Amino acid sequence: MKPVKIYTKEGCPYSRALKRKLDHDGITYVEYDVLKDQAKLYEMLLLNGDQWKVPTIVWSDKGVEIGFHGA
Repeated sequence: MKPVKIYTKEGCPYSRALKRKLDHDGITYVEYDVLKDQAKLYEMLLLNGDQWKVPTIVWSDKGVEIGFHGA
């Protein structure tokens, strides 16, 4: 299974919670900090319809999900 792509920003509590959940569930992910990598910021905006919301999650089998609410 391909790793999940997550677009985050430093200091975001939702991004931290998502990473804890993925780690707990044993799900491999690649993280991109959109404040440190402008190309990844633009990539995230293309994927999520120009929404400046993190985390943006790209699942290999479920598409794009915006935000994390602890589920």
